[in-house]
Order: sequence, then C-alpha cells, then structure tokens
Amino acid sequence: MSYWFKDRYSPHTVLDIKIKKTLFKGASAYQNIEILESHDFGRMLVLDEIVNVTEKDEFIYHEMMVHVPLFTHPNPKTVLVIGGGDGGIVRELSKHPQIKRIDLVEIDSMVVEKCKRFLPRLSVGFKDSRLKVYYDDGSQFLKNKENFYDIIIVDSPDPIGAGRSLFQKQFYYYCLGALKKDGLLTAQSETPTFKKEFKIMKSMHKKLNGIFPIVKFFTAYVPSYAPGIWCFVFCSKKYDPLLDFQNKRYERLALKNSYYNADIHRASLALPNFLRDEFSNH
Repeated sequence: MSYWFKDRYSPHTVLDIKIKKTLFKGASAYQNIEILESHDFGRMLVLDEIVNVTEKDEFIYHEMMVHVPLFTHPNPKTVLVIGGGDGGIVRELSKHPQIKRIDLVEIDSMVVEKCKRFLPRLSVGFKDSRLKVYYDDGSQFLKNKENFYDIIIVDSPDPIGAGRSLFQKQFYYYCLGALKKDGLLTAQSETPTFKKEFKIMKSMHKKLNGIFPIVKFFTAYVPSYAPGIWCFVFCSKKYDPLLDFQNKRYERLALKNSYYNADIHRASLALPNFLRDEFSNH
C-alpha cells in the first residue's frame, strides 16, 4: 500500500515522497534503517527517518564528493572513506585506476549488508579488489594512522547519534595526522538553506580553518537532500582545487559521469555572494 514519507527539514518544512512499498525496516545497534521504494526517487536509504541516499540523484552527490578531490591531487594512491556504507563513494573511486588502496570505515555493518541486497547500483563498488572494509568508529580508526593517506573522504550522516564524532575538532586533527604531507580531505557540510544546518556549516568552517591551510566550499544541487544548495568542504595541506585541477588526467580517463565534468568542477567552487562573504578567507 502506498504512503507518504516525510523528511522534515525544519519544524515548518517537510519533503513528502510517496512510497510504493517498504523493502526493509529494522534497527541496528546504532540507528533505525529503512529501504523504501518510491515513485519518483527510486529506492531510498533512510536512516533515523532522514533520507540518506536515493537512486534518482545519488550520482550528483557521489560524483562531486569523489572527483573534485581525485582530480585535484596529482597522484592519489591511498584513499580512506569514512562512512559511505551504501557503496556510492567506492563505486566512483573504482573509476580511478591509479588508486592502489581503498579503505572504508563504516560503523554500521547492517547498512552495508542491506545496501548490498537492495541497492546494487550503488553497492557495486564493494566488488573492487582494492577495497578493504573496517567496521569501526571513524574517529577511533584514525587515532592509529599517521602520514598514511593521500585523500580522506568523509561521507557522514547528519551530526546526530553515531555521526556526531565526525564533526568534532579532534576528529579533524586525526584526519590531518593521517594524511600525507600533501594530503587532502573532503566532507559533506550540510546546507545553508536552513538555520540549523547553516550553523553546522559555519562551525565546520571555523574548526577546519584553524587546522588546514586551504579550506574551501563547493556546491551542488541534490533534490532529495534539501530545497536549495548542498555544500561540501575541501581541505588541503597543499593543493588548491582550482589552481591544481589535473586536466590531462581528466582528459585521459574520459570518465562517463552523469554530473561531474571539468566545467562543473570549476563552477562548483564559485560561491554565491552570501556564502562567499561568509566564508572568504582573508
């Protein structure tokens, strides 16, 4: 029987998505997990009643999270993914043959298990032979890593429950230490559309600006996430995502992406005035 799923952005704004059927509903040790079949967004992964990913537009989020850093770093060999249990980030990483090692740290094994079963278009990345999966807290995992990764991608949920530690200043210091001397970090950084999320975004910028010499936001529009801009943060010890874009490697690989391209890479870093004025580094 069809019903309406409500993703509440604020006490006053709700995204209603009509659902055909529930494919899975259960609770892990960390969160409530649902996989729903919708009319317009395809299959959806919902964590604690918040849309985490949909088949309709996941490629926008995953391509931007991966290809912006991968085409900025000149020679990425080792990549760490924190979160990303749906597999979309790893799927995009698998398009880059120069990577030698992909580590994925996901706290909730049930997310991986159910996405492998119900979301095969995303979880295909788990078949990559370069991938090793660790079921652990991302912050705890990084404590023992030093000068190890070229790139860290933090595909975190909202900063509630199990995801809260991935927004703390100590976690960002762990990332800094785990990165090589020219390493870089990207993370989802919520939306400026709503007051609560914009507060999170500003808090991330303040923390990261005191840790990394280069901190920049880039944007995309992901319809199922928020009625407005969705933001990502790019942090680097050395490379600038505009000045150091690896155009030759981009042209050589000729990836068949659905959203990301060289023009989108550059354009995503051009912020609207209200964000530029808020986050410009002087």
